[in-house]
Amino acid sequence: MAQTMKVAIVDDEQDMRQSISQWLALSGFDTETYGSAEDALKSLSPDFPGVVVSDIKMPGIDGMSFLKRLMSVDSALPVIMITGHGDVPMAVEAMQVGAFDFLEKPFDPDKMTELAKRASNARRLTLDNRALRRELSDGTGIMKKLIGASPVMERLREDILDLGQADGHVLIEGETGTGKTLVAHALHAVGAKAGKKFVLFSCAAHDEDALASRLFGPIEEGGQIPLLEEARGGTLVLEDIEALPQPLQARLLSWMNDQGTPAETRIVAICNLQEQGKTCEDALRPDLFYRLAAMKITLPPLRQRGEDILMLFQQFSEQYADEYGCEVPDVSAQEAAQLLQAPWPGNIR
Repeated sequence: MAQTMKVAIVDDEQDMRQSISQWLALSGFDTETYGSAEDALKSLSPDFPGVVVSDIKMPGIDGMSFLKRLMSVDSALPVIMITGHGDVPMAVEAMQVGAFDFLEKPFDPDKMTELAKRASNARRLTLDNRALRRELSDGTGIMKKLIGASPVMERLREDILDLGQADGHVLIEGETGTGKTLVAHALHAVGAKAGKKFVLFSCAAHDEDALASRLFGPIEEGGQIPLLEEARGGTLVLEDIEALPQPLQARLLSWMNDQGTPAETRIVAICNLQEQGKTCEDALRPDLFYRLAAMKITLPPLRQRGEDILMLFQQFSEQYADEYGCEVPDVSAQEAAQLLQAPWPGNIR
């Protein structure tokens, strides 16, 4: 069940505070009232589970200064400002500072409720997104397997979350052993299709006729369900997409176009050409490439990940020491330098 959003009402006039509070409470909101911005600031944390309604003209810290303070604490906090009649220029300034919207006195209570609902929905999405990001940064679930604290790995986690939730087709590029299939799993796990089918298939393992039959059908009596049908509503990962023959690339593009937007089934294409001095763009039809590459993740090679190399070495050392019942080896400064300078052609494989 969704958490009830709070509404913090800040106004130096008691009658106005109570009036707004009673009306919003009748609409299902959990309200808190404050007689000054100073009092409200003591209670409003960066992850406040709700929105703020504030008068602009107040003694002490006025509404505009209050808004600026709130934006410095949490720029995504929705703040609805209440202005006096004819005070539109100040309301416009408030919007420029970061206010969610404004109401001009006297206002229709139904308009207040409508704004509070819109602001609360926006706030809920923001908080859900933050919670998921914290989960990823804590290393829980499949993301725990993406070991590393380097800037490129932090960026990769952000990309996985952003593109995973976007729910469109994705192209993943990177050298052998960089973790492309793991990233495909992670994209599925953090997206809206997480509870649906996840189907993995290598385009390099079959000839053209077998690929056509396996991907598109038709379904023969007693035969396998075509992969595009098997993955319906979920995610189909096509490894070695560069090995897909041109005629089948055209059929895949046509199928993707027929799905419309948003796509019912997500295609995650994995390309393995980077270490050969080529790119996926060289191997795919331009129209298919640009359709897939609208959302693209390029995985960094291990040699570009700095201190992650030592972190991975420690992780694997502990894993194998436990497996074979021996001590974890100490790494000297000279050995650490050698690890950091190694080319790592196989990356983490």
